[in-house]
Amino acid sequence: MTDRIKVAVAGARGRMGREVVKMVLQDETLELVAAVSPSAGGVDAGILAGVAACGVMTATDLESALAAAKADVLVDFSIPQVGYENARTAITHGVRPVIGTTGITQEQMQELDKLCQERGLGALIAPNFSIGAILMMKFAAEASKYMPHLEIIEYHGDQKLDAPSGTSIKTAELISEVRGELRQGNPSEEEIIEGSRGGYYNGFRIHSVRLPGVFAQQEVVFGAFGQTLKIRHDSYDRAGYMPGVNHAVKKVMTYEGLIYGFEHIME
Repeated sequence: MTDRIKVAVAGARGRMGREVVKMVLQDETLELVAAVSPSAGGVDAGILAGVAACGVMTATDLESALAAAKADVLVDFSIPQVGYENARTAITHGVRPVIGTTGITQEQMQELDKLCQERGLGALIAPNFSIGAILMMKFAAEASKYMPHLEIIEYHGDQKLDAPSGTSIKTAELISEVRGELRQGNPSEEEIIEGSRGGYYNGFRIHSVRLPGVFAQQEVVFGAFGQTLKIRHDSYDRAGYMPGVNHAVKKVMTYEGLIYGFEHIME
């Protein structure tokens, strides 16, 4: 067997982190070498993820864990407030970050890209690792060339911290790359209740729904004379993201610099 890719997981106690740990343990080409969770130190990462013990004990400090583990890739599904710092820490230790945490600014991504280029490392920041969600974004961007009047509606559970979602923002960015700004609706419209028309982005609106019992869905609704088109993606389980994360871990080993968006590495 060729050398396996050594993977560290940040946010290993979280729901996405536990799925990543399971995915790594189930792939013979990957090796789990570190799992980090500030609130679950000293627990076997396999047990924490709900599978058999694997011999990797969770650590509470990312920097010391990376220094000891000699990882190739860090997968981070922690919280938005620490995603940028975790990526910097990884790159400093010669580790390629794969970040699913939202909230990293364009300025921060530019800085991370510079650090990666200086060290000859690859990095990926992606709001969504679901193949179906990426296709939804691509199809929506294509449709917007022909039906430029649109709105985005995204649905998540009521405990999600950020709104709108990273996926909806990325969708809006892809649409705006091929559709010029077009201010939609009646120019004299008035919001009787503030925010009822949703967030404004390049002329169209993004609506965020937050309810218990909802996992993750998004639809892009297009309107034209006498017709509408809806492009929708529904996620039902976090395991659905793992094929994309697996692909990203392997792909990030092959390039230099930071890539923003999973759609750029799908091939």
